[in-house]
Amino acid sequence: MLKEMFKKPVYITLNKTKDSAEPQVPEGLWIKCPKCKEMLYKEDVASNRYVCYKCGGYFRVKAKNRIRMVVDRHTFEEWDADLYGGNPLEFKGYEDKLQQTREKTKLNEAVITGQGKIYGEDTVLGICDSRFMMGSMGHMVGEKLTRAIERATARRLPLIIFTCSGGARMQEGMISLMQMAKTAAALKRHSDAGLLYISVLTDPTTGGVTASFAMLGDIILGEPGALVGFAGPRVIEQTIGQKLPEGFQRSEFLVEHGIIDGIVERKDLKDTLHKLIQMHKPIQKCNSFRENKSAHLHNAVPMNQDNGPDTRNTEPIYAGNVSDRSGNPVNGADHPIDGAFNPSEIHPGKVTAWERVQTARMPDRATAVDYIQTLFEDFMELHGDRSFRDDGAVVGGLAWLDEIPVTVIGQQKGRNTKENVLRNFGMPNPEGYRKALRLMKQAEKFGRPVITFVDTPGAFCGLDAEERGQGEAIARNLMEMSALQVPVLCIVIGEGGSGGALALGVGNEVWMMENAIYSVLSPEGFASILWKDSKRCDEAAEVMKITASDLSELKVIDKIIPEPEPAKPHNLEEICSPMKTEIQRFLQSYLSKDKEEITRQRYERFLKY
Repeated sequence: MLKEMFKKPVYITLNKTKDSAEPQVPEGLWIKCPKCKEMLYKEDVASNRYVCYKCGGYFRVKAKNRIRMVVDRHTFEEWDADLYGGNPLEFKGYEDKLQQTREKTKLNEAVITGQGKIYGEDTVLGICDSRFMMGSMGHMVGEKLTRAIERATARRLPLIIFTCSGGARMQEGMISLMQMAKTAAALKRHSDAGLLYISVLTDPTTGGVTASFAMLGDIILGEPGALVGFAGPRVIEQTIGQKLPEGFQRSEFLVEHGIIDGIVERKDLKDTLHKLIQMHKPIQKCNSFRENKSAHLHNAVPMNQDNGPDTRNTEPIYAGNVSDRSGNPVNGADHPIDGAFNPSEIHPGKVTAWERVQTARMPDRATAVDYIQTLFEDFMELHGDRSFRDDGAVVGGLAWLDEIPVTVIGQQKGRNTKENVLRNFGMPNPEGYRKALRLMKQAEKFGRPVITFVDTPGAFCGLDAEERGQGEAIARNLMEMSALQVPVLCIVIGEGGSGGALALGVGNEVWMMENAIYSVLSPEGFASILWKDSKRCDEAAEVMKITASDLSELKVIDKIIPEPEPAKPHNLEEICSPMKTEIQRFLQSYLSKDKEEITRQRYERFLKY
């Protein structure tokens, strides 16, 4: 479920919850909630996945209880249980401390590793336990995790690590610090093998663990309210002499600041992990898509061919250069194939370019999120650029189109003043483009097609955006998108404003809604700069050639999606039904191509301009 950003935490939730094994009940009858300080009945807390049933506060979870909550019953095989950490610096009293901790916790070290199944999916897991010296990372923690990562790589399995740590173990000095580089190096090999790593941040995750394996996940999730940071709050306050703001370094803070993908409630955790594993499975040249959908595609009336009566009451769509009303090819078009149409044939009477502009800007026009929710199933939004902030003007994540997992990204406007402030009126900042690029590169790693929805007046041109490198962020997107080794489909659904739109518009194919526009700048800006009269914007819209039919003739776009009525949420199902069929055809065509052919076709597409 999508949540508005910045005002409240963003939780990843699912529509259904599978039954999972109940955790063991801790000894004793009562336990105090760490948040509301109420005394609670332990058995009820355990049955509620160690979440306070009065205030929703989260208890820290033992590693073995975590396994019971997320791994199928009787499927977990522990690895390296007999490995014990030593005393590499011969630190006085350290060995006694280790022995006492082992006897108290019944653990050999601060992490348990092994392999198990999550709803039948084989997965390698590492679960840190804060009871063992606050989950600090000694050399044996690094060794056990590295061995688990290497086995996951050799067996080509996804990896999930639940982090919980006070940081590097001081009694082991630089030997402990070396575990940061050691685990990161192992994760690099796992990543280069094209395998999924999910990091789940629990309370607390600090120090060297935060600066190594905790923050290297393809997907990074946090539990609600978890403390996550390189330097702990006490250290920061003592260093800078300032009182930290409320909520600083908590999971919600990290979502807002673009560091993690989202927050997952404990009740949804197993379902969420299973869904992510499913969505990151390799796509085998779209075989399952062909088997399940070939008959549907064969019998469907395509948007772009005249195969008899059209029950949608729209004219056929033609590709590339269009024919004139007499059927003669325009600009050398030999025959009608995928592409464009003459809008006056659908709407008798002249539809002016300025009218298209006004329609594209309608406050109640369908937005990227509307299209995503209508066209795809099980959309899971992922947040942030991993470095600065989560930009509300760009929405992106994972979804299914039938049996095919896809990455979908869209520029998002609001429908009222409050939403537009949150979405910055659909004008992305640099972090929005960097979030989009992060998701596209992630899609490339896992072989997922990318589908973008373009709808922006332009990139935000404020002082802060320039300071953070707006131009570089757009340029980087253009360069990287041109070389993505997966199919990329770009659909202009409203305003396509200048380079801010093009930063999500470098695709193997580019489509436009009938009432969308795509321009070098706004008609008002064009008239003001060239004619020194912004009131001539309607005239400028005509000469700029910014409508779908104009751009089809110029071969800037490949298809036009008909709008029998302007696209709004209430009629989007009707508009998206033929649109979905065309996307299926696109995937069927491009997923049968090899990587080199996909990138070459995209490169040659832009060479012709």
